[in-house]
Amino acid sequence: MSVSITNSKLIYDGLKACDVKLIAALPETWLVHLIRMADEDRAMTLVRVAREEEAIGIAAGAHLAGVNAALLMQNHGFLAAINPIVSLAFLYKIPLLMLISYRGHMGEKDPWQTQGGLVTEPVLRALGIPTSTLTIPHDIPRRLKEAQTLAHASLTPVAVLLPRELMWEEA
Repeated sequence: MSVSITNSKLIYDGLKACDVKLIAALPETWLVHLIRMADEDRAMTLVRVAREEEAIGIAAGAHLAGVNAALLMQNHGFLAAINPIVSLAFLYKIPLLMLISYRGHMGEKDPWQTQGGLVTEPVLRALGIPTSTLTIPHDIPRRLKEAQTLAHASLTPVAVLLPRELMWEEA
């Protein structure tokens, strides 16, 4: 099995269709192709971060400058970024389009990923963050646009989960 280049391209094209001009990301296996596509695209600004908390501040600054941004992170990174999500994005009504690789969920083989997978959705619900899980490739552009629209209309973070069934394919 390998990370799906085809579905990564659909996600990247969906972000471009949403007029996303800045992507903040921490390197992550499931997001490798998305990050590479952003890095190779002269029309996109890729900001590589050391911690997901930094990505929240970068996306907030982009919003205040009138630039559409997206965050690419693993669900463990989302869990690490809860403080700036609550104390910056919620407090100052900053829309965040967060694409989260959904590690530790059904089919997970790595024991160190499972605890984060078990708590991701309950934490999103507890924070009141609207969440969508992408599973059908041809729905990706529409679902990303809907997520971005909701984030901007509600001035709040929105999570788009990227599960194994979307991000992996048979080699």
